[in-house]
Amino acid sequence: MIPRRDTPEREDLVDSLRSRAMFVRTETVRLSRIAGAGHYASTFSAAELLAALYYATMRINPAEPRWADRDRFVLSKGHAAIGLYPILADLGYFDPAILDEYTRMGSTLGDHPDMKKIPGCDFSSGSLGHGLSASLGIALAGRMQGRDHLTYCMLGDGELAEGQVWEAAMAAGHYRAGNLVGIVDRNQLCIDGFTDEVMSVEPLTDRFSSFGWDVRRIDGHDLNAILDVFSDHGRDPNGAPRMIIADTIKGRGVERMELSPHWHVGNLVGDDYDDVMAELSSGLQNRIAP
Repeated sequence: MIPRRDTPEREDLVDSLRSRAMFVRTETVRLSRIAGAGHYASTFSAAELLAALYYATMRINPAEPRWADRDRFVLSKGHAAIGLYPILADLGYFDPAILDEYTRMGSTLGDHPDMKKIPGCDFSSGSLGHGLSASLGIALAGRMQGRDHLTYCMLGDGELAEGQVWEAAMAAGHYRAGNLVGIVDRNQLCIDGFTDEVMSVEPLTDRFSSFGWDVRRIDGHDLNAILDVFSDHGRDPNGAPRMIIADTIKGRGVERMELSPHWHVGNLVGDDYDDVMAELSSGLQNRIAP
């Protein structure tokens, strides 16, 4: 159970999650160097959300990756898997040494996740727009089986231009999939530029609400807000599906990347690599704390 705000236990938890979010960022930079390129900015915007999900929210058992009653997580924005892999290794789903083989020939860890190869991975994602449909299917299957697990789905705001997302949104509201929790990483940018210029997605709250979702909008870097919104959703499989609009900053944590359209995919080398790693491990972590 997530401790209440304004308690020593909550403060300790937030400090721990902030450390894990920084770990996601530094590992993303390190693994990108192995690959020769990486999705830095898209992963940095989701770091706090991923940390809160895996270390404080989801009902999981790394020793039993296919446990039938585990909560599921679908990373619809599969290009951010580089930030998910270090968490799975850290929790014990697989040997952390495997991270050093990231994207190398024969490695189980590709640029996008493969559920058939990676313990702890619930869906093979990467073709944007598919994740919410798959998550709804998982949630409805769980309800049919009489299970109370939740299915979490993280979407990018750029993929909301895909029509399949809105078909799934309509179906989830119609079927009252209360065991489905969507998270939009509203980081404001897609590969082609600012989402509001490429294809406007607002007003997101009204759009999902119109399909019957219980919608909450939060600061996606504020760990207290994240913990609150995750903890107040029950396990009623017949209630309204929950959609969390998490307002984030693409590239959060590295000044040169924040809200820059040039860092969807990039490659840090030489002094740039060293400077960014130093920036992440320095007092900047105090700057990015809400």
